[in-house]
Formats: sequence, structure tokens, C-alpha cells
Amino acid sequence: MIKRGRRLRMNADIRDMVRETRISKDALIYPLFIEEGKGIIKEINAMPGQYRYSVDTMGKALEEVADAGIRSVMLFGVPAHKDEQGSGAYDENGIIQQAMRQAKKEVPDLVYIGDVCMCEYTSHGHCGILKGDSVDNDKTLPLLARTAVTQVAAGADMVAPSDMMDGRVRAIREALDQAGFTDTPIMSYAAKYASAFYGPFREAAGSCGFKGNRKTYQMDFHNRREAVKEVMMDIEEGADMVMVKPALSYLDIIREIKNVTNVPVAAYSVSGEYSMIKAAAAAGMIDEGSIVAETAVSVFRAGADMMITYYAKELAEMIDSGRIG
Repeated sequence: MIKRGRRLRMNADIRDMVRETRISKDALIYPLFIEEGKGIIKEINAMPGQYRYSVDTMGKALEEVADAGIRSVMLFGVPAHKDEQGSGAYDENGIIQQAMRQAKKEVPDLVYIGDVCMCEYTSHGHCGILKGDSVDNDKTLPLLARTAVTQVAAGADMVAPSDMMDGRVRAIREALDQAGFTDTPIMSYAAKYASAFYGPFREAAGSCGFKGNRKTYQMDFHNRREAVKEVMMDIEEGADMVMVKPALSYLDIIREIKNVTNVPVAAYSVSGEYSMIKAAAAAGMIDEGSIVAETAVSVFRAGADMMITYYAKELAEMIDSGRIG
């Protein structure tokens, strides 16, 4: 007898009924760039359709996210001043700290996640304090912890350390607990690879032009087992969620992490993924919406519980229309 797998594909109602991977708007996180200054709504050249906002203009963008049914936003700061110590990252009145306080007043119902790193704030563009040509891991830890505390004190509901320093999760957890923020979760960029897919983000976050590379702290993209080691270390240190970054070229890593952990797994669909789709669509080579839907589903199918994506609003609309879900 012929085995007829097509029976479960014969019409849309049946296909929807047996669908294995489902996406919820609750699982989407929208990244937003906040620049120091006033009256700023500036399109990012390398990322068409994405903008930098100042604190006084970001309210409309946040309302659009909320109106789309997206529940979570991750904020990245673009300071006016950078120095070797990255002091703007942990300044109690830094750009992200200002943004958190204002965002909580204007659109209080969103979940606000603070990116904890120093690359946007250092004059050399690295994710910590330099010692010679290398980042000094242990001298960087207290500053990352201080950054997390100031962000949460300003209103952040969650912090997401993206620096890839050894021991940063423990340092941040201890600092948050000592400051009385024992209920604030940490979403660790646990398996963050040294990737060429970050290129457009560096324009967006103003961290272009740094010397050297980040390969001494971000992961080698040849390695898979190392990702498991990094994730397990972060969980042991107190991470409540872990992240794989980038997403699309690392679906195997997402699945590996999902299989061996019992904490929520996030994936970051990064700027290069977004900009490549935009460029191909502008050239008439692909159907943008179809590619966005297919790639997003692939990330969730691989095992992600949530996804940080610049296409969050478009995906929310697709979910509402039944195109994906």
C-alpha cells in the first residue's frame, strides 16, 4: 500500500492543524537604537527601514511596537561621547539609562531589555577595557556589573550581557542581588560568534572603525561543542535565559543548545541577515515577505523560544493575517 503523506497537506485547514512549529508575537523582541541628542529620527543607511531615535522621539516607535502586539524591546545606546573606559555605559544618566526611565513613563507595558556591553561606549570599539591590544577580562567585569545595575535602577526589566567576558554573568548576578534586584532576570549572549554578519549593526550602534578584531572573546564559528560549554558556564553562573547569535547560520547551534538545556533559548537574527534580505528584495531577486517568514520559522523550528529581530513588526503582521503562526 502506498503511504500517502500528502493527505495532511491537501488544504490549508489541515496544514494549519498539523503544523509543528508555531510562532507567537509574545516570542518576538524588537531591537531599538537610542542616540544621544534631541529631535533625532535618522534612518540607518546599512539597514533600510531601521532608525536611530533620541529619547524625545522614541515614544512613537515604542507605541508602534506595542500596537503591533509585540511585548518586548531591546535597547541599544549611541552616546555622544566615547572614552577608553566606556564610562557612558555605566553612567547613571547615560543614554540607555535616560531612555529606560522615559520609556517606562511613555509605554510602561512593554518589557524593556538592556544590552549590557561597552563596545558602543569605548573610543576603541572593543567590549571591555584594553590592556595593550587585548581586552582585560577581569578589569572589565566590575564595569559590566555596574552597567547592569544602573540600567535596572533606571527601569530595565531584564539585562542581556553581550560582551563575552568570562565570569560576567556571575559578576552581574552578584551585583544585581546586592543592589536588591534579585528578581531581575539575565538573558546571556552565551554563544556569541565572531561573525561578519554584524557589519551593519556597527553603523547602527556607532561602533565602527575599531582596531583589531573581537576573536579573542567572541567565539570561533568553526566550533560547536564550545557553544555548549559557554552556555553551561553561564547557566551555572546564574543566567535565566541563553542566546545564540547570529541565528540563521547557526541553526545547528540553536538545536544543540535546546537539546541540552532546560532554560529558555533566544536567537538573535542580526543586522547582516536583515540587510541581505533587504538588498536582495530591493534588487527584485526575492519576495521579501516570503523570505522573512521562512527564515523566521527556521529559527523557531531549530528550537528557539524567542527571537530578537528587526523584522518583528512585519512578522507580527504575518501572524495576525495567518500567513505564519
